[in-house]
Amino acid sequence: METLLIALLAGIGFIVAYHTYGRWLARKIFGLDPNAPVPSQQLRDDVDFVPTKKSVIFGHHFTSIAGTGPIVGPAIAVFWGWLPALLWVLFGSIFIGAVHDFGALVVSLRNRGQTVGEVAGRLISKRVRLLFLLILLFALTIVLAIFGLVIASIFKYYPESVLSVWIEIPVAIAIGFWVYRRGGGLLWLSLAALALLYAGIYVGVYYFPFTFAAIGLDVSNPIMTWTFVLMAYCFVASVLPVWTLLQPRDYINSHQLMVALGLLVTGLFVAGVTGQVDLAQSAPAIAAESPRGAPPIWPFLFITIACGAISGFHCLVSSGTSSKQLACETDAQFVGYGSMLLEGALAVIVILACSAGLGMGVTTEGGETLTGLAAWQTKYDSSGGWASFRLEQKVRAFVDGGANFVGSLGIAKELAVGIIAVLVASFAATTLDTATRLQRYVIQELGTTLRIRPLTNKFTATGLAVILGAAMATLPAAPGKPLGTGGLILWPLFGATNQLLAGLALMVLVFYLWRRNISTWFVVIPMLIMLAMPAWALCWQLFNTSSGWAHPLWGMLTGGDDTHGQTYEWAWSNTHLLCGIGLATLGLQVWIVVEGLLLWPRARGVLEEALPPLESIRPATAGDGGI
Repeated sequence: METLLIALLAGIGFIVAYHTYGRWLARKIFGLDPNAPVPSQQLRDDVDFVPTKKSVIFGHHFTSIAGTGPIVGPAIAVFWGWLPALLWVLFGSIFIGAVHDFGALVVSLRNRGQTVGEVAGRLISKRVRLLFLLILLFALTIVLAIFGLVIASIFKYYPESVLSVWIEIPVAIAIGFWVYRRGGGLLWLSLAALALLYAGIYVGVYYFPFTFAAIGLDVSNPIMTWTFVLMAYCFVASVLPVWTLLQPRDYINSHQLMVALGLLVTGLFVAGVTGQVDLAQSAPAIAAESPRGAPPIWPFLFITIACGAISGFHCLVSSGTSSKQLACETDAQFVGYGSMLLEGALAVIVILACSAGLGMGVTTEGGETLTGLAAWQTKYDSSGGWASFRLEQKVRAFVDGGANFVGSLGIAKELAVGIIAVLVASFAATTLDTATRLQRYVIQELGTTLRIRPLTNKFTATGLAVILGAAMATLPAAPGKPLGTGGLILWPLFGATNQLLAGLALMVLVFYLWRRNISTWFVVIPMLIMLAMPAWALCWQLFNTSSGWAHPLWGMLTGGDDTHGQTYEWAWSNTHLLCGIGLATLGLQVWIVVEGLLLWPRARGVLEEALPPLESIRPATAGDGGI
């Protein structure tokens, strides 16, 4: 019953937070005005700037920020115990993550849909804008690599999910044209599409689990092959107008998530009431020992669970796409604050699935069915050390645990596994194509700032985005390991850069409020946490004496018994790449913080430079409206 009680209390807590803290932010701090001009109307081009119904933009925003972040992060962090993960998700999402997402959306809305990086250039300094863009470039490259690997792993290990995920693309395009060009209704059509997707799951499970061998292709590394296919898809998806694929697909996926969450929550309820689930006997609340070589819980809990509590990527979605589509300023609370709380709820379900859900039963490769702690240890066995942990293993922990919840409703186990696998892949895909579009914006902005004209072209920028992501995805776990096996190595780097970005976005929000003489304490505290924890984690990854990325380099510089051999090994390992990105990110953070500290005493009550007159930026265009 404790599993059910935790889920209920978490849900109630999120609802109360939305109607109290969220409403206070909307009314007293940001003063949202339903009559205020918004970028979707001011700069309407029916490509990126499209006025959109609140329900539709909520679907896009939520599915874009959710992806696999609130799945993979909690699924990894459970090895420290389910209680620390749960507490960070609950308090982090309410008081830090939702404030970050909501604030970034509002600031962008009031700056004509500019990204957080662009706004930082006006609020702090022009140098900060460039520094911000470089951090965004690093962070989004890692996002593309990791999320591409996650989807590819799902396709490899759960081939029954492939058909449903790819069917969604032509269906979404058809809906986009029907609604936008023909003026047709959306709700019933999207529900029909949802039914078609679930029919695709059934066909994939029982009749057509897709593999490359099934179509006559001999592929030695299916994960990398799928990753390259996904990157090609992202190129196409990110250059299309948002109404053709992005909006309708995300709207369909929002329904899919609600159905899947409904099945998970209902299954959890049934399992709890009938005594099928026992959290206390399934997984440790606080792990007695960690795998050998694993990072310490402090500060790594705060960067391992990113999207379920706070994520810097969210500020890019808020200011990169959602702010350009919001039809009314007062919709920002529902979209910005509400979406983050729903993501926190998803993360809670993931934590319970990866602990209590796994304890309901896991079948080993030898055909043996294990329950309780023994089942949990099939995915979280610490005896092999941190090197034995794999990213795809943790994703499969949620799929198996979530399928057990769904299976308690009487749904066949293989069908339940297909439903959860499609859920993970679909949401990762929406984040993947949104991240590609955002990376395109970043590269174009860098091209404009650095006066590199070819990078301002959207096709060139998109091509560079997918090439960088694909190249990063090929990273092996270690020298001699297959390409594409380095996902778990990349995750701490993703977490650190991602959470650092969140801290910097909060700093932009602080300066926005500071310049207007509005209270900042509720943002300053989260900002300090999210600047300190990622920096601490990066320093540990770079300089710890056992596995620090920079440690071999230091040994080479200071001399040693085998300096030549060390140089060769370091140059041809993953370490040089991780070390370079880590050092660059840390240096950029310090630079931006120094810029902010120097400006702080002079900024209070002094408004930033106003934007140029609207007509000199871009003329608004007439259109039929978004979906």
